[in-house]
Amino acid sequence: MTFLSVEQPDGLVSSTSGIAVDFVRDWRQAASRLSAGHRTAFQHGYWLGAWYEAFGDVAPLIAVISDVATGKDLAVVPMISHVRRGIRIVEFADLGVSDNNAPILALDAAPMDAIGRALVEALRALPDGFDLLRLKKMPAQVAGRPNPLVSLGRAGSCSVNGNLVLIGDDYEAYRASIRRLQMPRCWRVFSRLGNARFEIATDAGRAHEFLDVMDLQQAERMRQLGSPFVLNDDVHARFYREVARRGVAEGYAVISALVCDKGIAATTLGVRHGATYFLLRISHTGKTWANFSPGLLVTERTMAALHALGARRFDLSVGNQDYKRRFGAEQVPLTDASVALSWRGRPFAWRDHAAQGLRRHPRLAALAARAMGKGAR
Repeated sequence: MTFLSVEQPDGLVSSTSGIAVDFVRDWRQAASRLSAGHRTAFQHGYWLGAWYEAFGDVAPLIAVISDVATGKDLAVVPMISHVRRGIRIVEFADLGVSDNNAPILALDAAPMDAIGRALVEALRALPDGFDLLRLKKMPAQVAGRPNPLVSLGRAGSCSVNGNLVLIGDDYEAYRASIRRLQMPRCWRVFSRLGNARFEIATDAGRAHEFLDVMDLQQAERMRQLGSPFVLNDDVHARFYREVARRGVAEGYAVISALVCDKGIAATTLGVRHGATYFLLRISHTGKTWANFSPGLLVTERTMAALHALGARRFDLSVGNQDYKRRFGAEQVPLTDASVALSWRGRPFAWRDHAAQGLRRHPRLAALAARAMGKGAR
């Protein structure tokens, strides 16, 4: 039996799965649920707390899923709802800043194959009249456990993927495997600058200094490329600084830089959860110090520092730039799912399914994109 309640226990809708779905409209009310559950770095309380605070123009919709028989929480799904082109859409709390999206899962829960179906049924029963559930960038597993929401979509159907570098206990062996990057030589060249050093921020003040430089360097790089850049606008800047404020002291938020007397040559921003680190942003001075590849060097030094602290999985973020292969990254598929919640949502779900199918045939996808005037992506 599935039960649905919207912030009160007396509005229950029943079905046949033994799962209860309770929707909460304020992240602060859900934050303590499954606080020790399985998650990726993007379902961490520091990330989600900062996210819901910064992106306040959308309506929070957090599903708390539990077992009817035991009353134990099984999963928490951090989502939002908003209206686009007149269609009421439910999706993960993301808006493009998270590398993956997933539920938070109970540590000791039994297999949860019915969770996806229960979530869809509960959303359809809400009085809000939602039209479409759109779940993007889902990993197949969450901390080694199967992601129960992946079954709602086609495995590997996402247009982007992770880029994972696995490093054993011997970091020098890994460094030797990427010798074509010439990181030791780059470090020697950088070291000739006055008071040259690699630094990881240990307090929010220093982290914010690095983020200020990162915004300027990335904005200039995007200007040179003729590409739009939004990560330094008021909302995004506030979000990243709040993540840093909450998480830098504990090592969750990792903000690093190459620093010398002449200034900051390069920076990185990433998040770490357990043995896994996600690199999210890199900035550098461009041609000023190109002779020691500052972007690559600050990345490698960050990986070395975190490896010494126990990190063994390094995800270099979505996007398949060539340097990631040079670091030894392997592509990790992600999954999208689109489910119609009403008749109005069906055409949008069908369109999403068609796009996901085309991704399995790159040449057809390129032809379709050109026919629609979008060009290849």
